[in-house]
Amino acid sequence: MLNRRHLRIKILQAVYAYFQSHNSDKFAAERELFKNIEQIHDLYLYFLLTFETLVSVENRRLEELKNKRFVSEEDLNPNRKFVDNAIFAILENNNGLASYAANRKVSWVGAEEQEMLRKVMGNIRESEVYTLYMADPQSSFEGDLNFSVDIFKECIANSSLIYNYFEEKSIHWMDDIDLACSMVIKTLKSFTEEGTNTILPLYKDEEDEKDFVQKLFRKSIDNYNDNKALIDSLISNWELDRLALMDILLMNIAITEAIEFSNIPIKVTLNEYIEISKYYSTPKSNGFINGVLDKAFARLKGDGRIVKIGRGLME
Repeated sequence: MLNRRHLRIKILQAVYAYFQSHNSDKFAAERELFKNIEQIHDLYLYFLLTFETLVSVENRRLEELKNKRFVSEEDLNPNRKFVDNAIFAILENNNGLASYAANRKVSWVGAEEQEMLRKVMGNIRESEVYTLYMADPQSSFEGDLNFSVDIFKECIANSSLIYNYFEEKSIHWMDDIDLACSMVIKTLKSFTEEGTNTILPLYKDEEDEKDFVQKLFRKSIDNYNDNKALIDSLISNWELDRLALMDILLMNIAITEAIEFSNIPIKVTLNEYIEISKYYSTPKSNGFINGVLDKAFARLKGDGRIVKIGRGLME
C-alpha cells in the first residue's frame, strides 16, 4: 500500500504539471492526480497477474510438446514443478485479486500481451533460479514461496520486456515500478498455507489518505503566491527567478504542509521534502532547500501560523 512519501511525490508532480501547463482548472488537475495514484494499484495488480498468466503460457507449451510428431518420455511426462507452484495457485484462486483486477479492468488478455509473456517465460526457463528450482526433487510451500520471490525479483520485476510495455502504457509508471514491486514482494511473503492470503489495498486508510492528498494539493496551489513571497524574503543574495521551478514548488508544498496539517511534526515534514529533493532537484538544491525551509518554519512558528497539536510536533 502507498506510503505518505509516495503521495507527496505524486502531489509534487501534479503541482508541477499544473503550473507548467498554465491550466487554471485546479479540479481537473486534481482528478488527474487521483487517477495517477489509482493506477499505481493497477501496476501492482499487473505484476501479481503475471504469475497466473505465465503458468497458463507454460501449460500450453507442455501440452504442445505432447503433440509433437516425435515425442520423448520427457515430453510426455514433463517436470510440472513450476506450473504446480503453491504460491501461483494461491494467486490464481485469489478472489480478492480477481475482484480488484475486474474492477480496474486489469488483465494480460491480448495477443501482444500473451506473446510478450511467452518471451518472459522463455527467459525464466533460462535462468539459474529456475534451473535450480526445477532440479530440486523436494517440494514444499516454503520452497515455492522462496522461488516465487526470487523469480519475481530476477525475471519479472527486472524484465526489459515488461518494463517497456509499462512505459508505453503510462509515463507515470516509471516512478512507480519500485513501489509496486515492493508491494508484490510484501504480498508474496505474507502468504501462508492456511492463511487468508489477502491482496494489499491501495491505501492504508483510504479516507484519511485521500483527504491528505486533496487538501495538500489544493492548498499548495491556493497558497503558492504567499509562500513564494515568503521564500523570496528568505533568500539573501539570490533572485527568485534564478531558482528552478521544481525547487520553488517543493518548498511551497513543504510550507503548505507545515501550516495546514497540525498533526504532522515539523521534523517529519522537513525530512520528507529534503529526501524528495534528492531525487527531484539538482544536486546542489538539497542543502539550499534545507536552509530555506528551516528559516521559513522558524518565521511561521514565530508568527503563530504554524500550530501543532501534541507534544513534540513543533520540533
